[in-house]
Amino acid sequence: MKNPEQAQVNNTSYESDPFACLPPLTPIEMPIQSWSKVDKVSSKIRTSPSGIGNRRGLLFGATLIISIAAAADVLIAESIQGISLSEFLIFILFTPLFAWVLFGFLGALIGFTQLLSGKASSDYQMPPASVAPRGKTAILMPIYNEDVDMVYLRLKVMAQSLVETGYDQNFEFFILSDSKPDNGQTEFFAYQKLKEQIKIPVWYRRRAKNIARKPGNIADWIHNFGSGYDYMLVLDADSLMSGETIARMAASMDRDKGVALLQTVPMPVNGQTFFARWQQFSARLYGPLASAGLVWWSGSESSFWGHNAIIRVKAFAESCGLPKLSGKEPFGGNIMSHDVLEATLLRRNGWAVHTIMAEGSYEEYPPTLVDSAIRDRRWCQGNLQHFRLLDIKGLHWINRLQLLIGITSYTTSTLWLFLLLATLMHHFGGMGSNLSLPPSAWLLVLTIICLFGAKIFAVIWALMDKRRAKSLGGLSGILASVVIEIPLSAFIAPILMVTQTLTFIDILRGRPSGWNTQRRDVDGISFTEAFHYYRPHMIVGLVFTLLAFVGGGSLTWLLMVALGLVLAPVTAYATSYSSMGKALASIGIFVTPEEHRQDGTLESRKESGIVHAAQKAAANMPPQAYSGAGKNNKAGHFVAENLA
Repeated sequence: MKNPEQAQVNNTSYESDPFACLPPLTPIEMPIQSWSKVDKVSSKIRTSPSGIGNRRGLLFGATLIISIAAAADVLIAESIQGISLSEFLIFILFTPLFAWVLFGFLGALIGFTQLLSGKASSDYQMPPASVAPRGKTAILMPIYNEDVDMVYLRLKVMAQSLVETGYDQNFEFFILSDSKPDNGQTEFFAYQKLKEQIKIPVWYRRRAKNIARKPGNIADWIHNFGSGYDYMLVLDADSLMSGETIARMAASMDRDKGVALLQTVPMPVNGQTFFARWQQFSARLYGPLASAGLVWWSGSESSFWGHNAIIRVKAFAESCGLPKLSGKEPFGGNIMSHDVLEATLLRRNGWAVHTIMAEGSYEEYPPTLVDSAIRDRRWCQGNLQHFRLLDIKGLHWINRLQLLIGITSYTTSTLWLFLLLATLMHHFGGMGSNLSLPPSAWLLVLTIICLFGAKIFAVIWALMDKRRAKSLGGLSGILASVVIEIPLSAFIAPILMVTQTLTFIDILRGRPSGWNTQRRDVDGISFTEAFHYYRPHMIVGLVFTLLAFVGGGSLTWLLMVALGLVLAPVTAYATSYSSMGKALASIGIFVTPEEHRQDGTLESRKESGIVHAAQKAAANMPPQAYSGAGKNNKAGHFVAENLA
């Protein structure tokens, strides 16, 4: 299967580019993969956890059995007086949504038990820090019109951290730019200063044509330099990793020749706005349970999140050449959610893919509700493309299930909205007094447990260790944060529901999301921007408000949904500023371990040392350096002069 754009990537040359500094070419072939043909792989995955089949049977079996029981309970209650159209709709919408919520809860419950027993990372363990990596690793930083100051600061801090391990001779950095020409010149001028300050080799190149976005960027590097390196550590522009973690991951790849990819679970850091701090705290408190559960059942058929992961170059080149999908975007064209598909293709070729809960891996969260929604739209389009890939020949059933989970994660919001509309249809259809709700107490209690149980378990786990509790704000700070977080999450749930539904409809209408530069650092958005973005939400909220008053007391609950939608612009505007987030953090609310100084209050001082180094470096930079990065050549010279 030949692709003209892929062929163009193969023939890329930088030898005459004045804005490039690269090592000698070491090309490697990266054949385009076939969806319908694959060589049979018989080798056993040696790193697959023992009893993984029983684990999956327990999780998926329990989800299926309990969901069937819940669906039967609702169906029996509805059939007593005959099933109307609205009741039938409620039944067929309730069943998959309940199964989805139940699956998430059971995964978190398993993660909780794994954390309590200390077995959360026992299936795949990296070598200790004393084991020196032997292979050669390229650390790839793809960028697209990013803030040069902050991107290069992260690289500089990671390089210094690697030097401290004593294994820096095994690593090189590559800045892989897809930026526009003006931004590219800024990047190159700053790069010339950066490479003088880093003891590890660092290279730079900018592609003249942004073909296939990030996967095309990575593929271009593989075609030109892949055979010169054993592994590649792929980052995002906001990634930050400790040298110790990077070195241990490389040593893991040396040891386990059958492993093609190790994916870390990056923790969000450096959030300044109220919204970012809120999401950052939630990820720190609740995330470990979900991650431990995911590691437990995914085993050696894990996924790839596109960054903060190390990959065996030869395996990736042989397995992950992606063809364009037929037709136009959003369902055709280049595959946007390439990462999960690449992990799937690696496993198809007999390689193991693991997720590891390693400390020292970080990323940054979008600063505002609007920016989070914009990023989510790209992910939604990419995941919906996977509908066309579910029948790829030779996939492991777990990988096929992961593709399906990714797809359904962006359809559940639409199903929730349809369930709400079906409930209103039933009410206004003349049967309001017989509105079908879960009739059995056990189902109501179980639903509440599924919605809030994981958060309760997360609080228990956090409070069981004094140092961990203190690093999250202590007992009072954690409880106060959760008391604020739970109603806030419920308040924005209708906003997310309508946002994702509109996104889903937009994509079905054939409107692609594009790929604009992500806004990573902002202190406040204008109310005009928030109002413009959330006008549709306000209209839906006003309609629900009217229906709530017309429907009487039995629809009072609808007012809570309506209120969140009507106030969506206010919520987006108020949570986009850092002043409120900093004020809450000053009294121990929405605090995360990385914000503490190394004063003994953290679980691990090494864990957050690299974050402190990055924060200190950023604090010491001249304020002017932030204002002009990526704008023009003059700004580029200024950035280069002030990078230290």
